[in-house]
Amino acid sequence: MKSPLGMWRNQHRWSNTADAPRTPHRFFGKATTVAGKATATLAVAATLAAGCGGGDSDDDGPIELTYWAWAPELASVVEIWNESHPDVQVTVVEQAGGDDMVTRVLAASEAGEAPDLIQAEYQALPTLISNEVVADVSEYVGDISDEFGEGTWQQVTLGTDAVWGIPQDTGPMMLYYRIDLFEQFNLSVPTTWEEFAETARAVRAADPNRYLTTFSANDPGWFAGLAQQAGATWWEVEGDAWNVEIDDEATLRVAEYWGGLVAEDVIDDQPMYTPEWNTALNDGTLLAWVSAVWGPGVLEGVAGDTAGLWGMAPLPQWTPGENRTGSWGGSSTAVTTDSDHPEEAAEFAVWLNTDPEATTALVRESNIYPASRQAQASPALQEPPEFFSNQPDFYSLASEIADTAVGVTWGPNVNVTYSTYRDAFGAAITDGTPFTDAVHDMQEATVNDMRDNGFALAE
Repeated sequence: MKSPLGMWRNQHRWSNTADAPRTPHRFFGKATTVAGKATATLAVAATLAAGCGGGDSDDDGPIELTYWAWAPELASVVEIWNESHPDVQVTVVEQAGGDDMVTRVLAASEAGEAPDLIQAEYQALPTLISNEVVADVSEYVGDISDEFGEGTWQQVTLGTDAVWGIPQDTGPMMLYYRIDLFEQFNLSVPTTWEEFAETARAVRAADPNRYLTTFSANDPGWFAGLAQQAGATWWEVEGDAWNVEIDDEATLRVAEYWGGLVAEDVIDDQPMYTPEWNTALNDGTLLAWVSAVWGPGVLEGVAGDTAGLWGMAPLPQWTPGENRTGSWGGSSTAVTTDSDHPEEAAEFAVWLNTDPEATTALVRESNIYPASRQAQASPALQEPPEFFSNQPDFYSLASEIADTAVGVTWGPNVNVTYSTYRDAFGAAITDGTPFTDAVHDMQEATVNDMRDNGFALAE
């Protein structure tokens, strides 16, 4: 049996298009979805042929590091480092994100040609760790945990003393709602999920052509964040084994709650990110959206007619007076095991994600919401997003919410869990079966896959 973070070389399980997670990558200015990898192997081969693997240096020249990433305009941020660090030069090689990035990095690592640094989504780290693609850099970075929220830091440590990446951006979840329509229907912003359900009923009673929001069977990361907020721990490292509890009490509670609202027809059941969903947000058919901090960029793109009409608030809580949220999205900067200069690569990764000049540039040039606490209070985030110009405290409130994100340890086969979510919840909506059954399907598929691939599982 393999240890929790041991080798997992069946990379076909990630590169199979049917199983691959279609992860939405959210930046302030855009929302894109990565889907399919039919050309991934050829693209990796082309990248390697172009000499874009791990960094090197001439005897008398600077150390040269290569960084694979997808954040927009990242090269202009890295140029700040290059100008002030002539002995260590970093070259950014743009890549697609999500599952495509994981496939390319796995292939490059298999050939011994991975770059020095990669932008890695939090949920992908365990797969990269178990394939020995990313390195533990704890000996090079010191104690920087206080730079980040506790929940964010856990996503790069997996609850251990190792540091597998430096948090770059994060996606704390929150509630977006139409201020004008809430006023029109005399609705209050719900502070608990019980109030949220009552608000959903009130919307349907006031106008049967409208819904408060929708439940999406296409977005497992969204559901995972809601489960985290409720106290779910889907994966956990226990000694030399993985403990897998996707069908824990908290997750079943979330599934039963949303399933009940859908069955009652007070919440819509249409997927997000479709033309119909876009129209519903723009014309007021949907009054609210449970999302994350990157939401303004999406709303601006799909509901442009509603600028200045939205408000943002913390997620409703399961217990009155509680103050916690889940996360949807986010990535880290990781150093690979192929790097000949792990110390210098780690130094750059820390600089990129904690240095005030660097994080300010990341916000302004790459349009990310930074993981660094000091960056969340930087001058670059003093003004609200243009789409939310009516809410001057947008980013100060977002920072407070981000600090309440609960910790999460991702497992080595998130792609299998997410793929099963889409299939099982899609079937539950079509057939009208309990959402809790779909959660049990996720548990069974995840455990069976880990067992088949030789991972040690706790009893």
